[in-house]
Amino acid sequence: MFAPNNSKSHAIRHHIILLGIMVTISLSACNSTSLPVDPPGRPEPFSIQEEPLPRTTPLIRILVTPIEDLVTETPTVTTPPLLETASNQQSPDNSAPAATPPLLETASNQQSPDNSAPAATPTPLWQPQEPYRGIWISKDEISNLPTSGPAWEQLKAAADRDPGVPLLRDQDQMNNVYVLAKALVFARTGELDYREDVIDNLMAAIGTEQGGRTLALGRELVAYVIAADLVNLPAEEDEDRRFRSWLRQTLTEPLDGSTLQATQESRPNNWGTHAGASRVAVALYLGDEEELDRAAKVFKGWLGDRDVYTGFEYGKLYWQADPDHPVGINILGAMKDGYSIDGAQPEEMRRGGEFRWPPEETGYPWEALQGALTEAELLSRAGYDVWRWEDSALLRAVQFLYRIGWPPDGDDVWLPWLINHAYGTDYATSTPARPGKNMGWTDWTHSRARDHAFENGEQSSTDSKVLGTKQVMIEASQ
Repeated sequence: MFAPNNSKSHAIRHHIILLGIMVTISLSACNSTSLPVDPPGRPEPFSIQEEPLPRTTPLIRILVTPIEDLVTETPTVTTPPLLETASNQQSPDNSAPAATPPLLETASNQQSPDNSAPAATPTPLWQPQEPYRGIWISKDEISNLPTSGPAWEQLKAAADRDPGVPLLRDQDQMNNVYVLAKALVFARTGELDYREDVIDNLMAAIGTEQGGRTLALGRELVAYVIAADLVNLPAEEDEDRRFRSWLRQTLTEPLDGSTLQATQESRPNNWGTHAGASRVAVALYLGDEEELDRAAKVFKGWLGDRDVYTGFEYGKLYWQADPDHPVGINILGAMKDGYSIDGAQPEEMRRGGEFRWPPEETGYPWEALQGALTEAELLSRAGYDVWRWEDSALLRAVQFLYRIGWPPDGDDVWLPWLINHAYGTDYATSTPARPGKNMGWTDWTHSRARDHAFENGEQSSTDSKVLGTKQVMIEASQ
């Protein structure tokens, strides 16, 4: 017998081990079930229009009512200017208001037997006021809305429930829309318990976005801002100062590597539209006209106006009508392989894969419209002709989804109420309508009752600027 050659055996074992490692690696790669990672988007050359976008007279209040005019701790006999009295209420038949005697006989103005001055009657510390700016809905509009029916009952039930603890880093939390419900019920009824609940939640929400992503902040923040407006938070000087400071911070605060501003300006999908809606709401609440105009330009660029803004990072261009000039919503008359993709959102349609017909259905296009339609309503009330931008791009986006058989469902069903209100369309609606991720209750706030009130002359005259453009947009879309 011969002793084995140790050096040769060692070499053989070494090669066998290496071969085994290579086979293991190869099998692992073949058996992997992980999905391919979508590569980073292709950044476009950045450009933004320097001149401000044109605006009409906004529906929101531009001038801020001084806080000292809203809160008083000293007795007074004067009637707060914003309270509804018999002398300023509109009569049911829309005729001129009935004349009111110069002095109503009340405890505060009755002449004392000895002919001395009337005794002063203390007024409450805080009286229900119209919203600070009316960035989503005005006091006049709210006052015409019903306090009965399924939409109101759902809203009231949501307002009466415990909304939980605010946590803005949780992108699926519903606290934001429940707090908004409380604010709306307060604005309609003046019951102060709702206002106190809203303010408590607003203060508790501050800072809870930390540790999250800008998608969560974009989804959650806008409803809190509108709620603050509805309860007139500026009447509470200390709380409003904290809230404003926080709102300013949310615009530029890094979250998971990005900011709210950067997300709107780089992500041409639902991330960007949600970020844009919250950014616009913050700008309106802060009265920051420069921030508002920049956000509006980015939104106009997303709708398809590349002369106003480019700078998005697009992914796969499967659904772009013109891959060399990508847009957020395909242009009027866009075609691909003989099929109309006019109004398609390429960044959301590609989530179903490469171009095919019929498309692979996903919920992403409606998700993006939750942000986009909220942003549009805010900008429209601020005086931007956004519903008509880019050949009524938002209407065309909705028409495309209905055309391919993708109507809204789940937490998107509040959107047709807003669409019908903006464009005068008649898409099928349901009530009570489930609220969405960032907004809701439109089956009450943007119902036919509100439009009917305008038709009967019961709403503020400034609403004619919105309603007056509807027919133009409808005709353009036909």
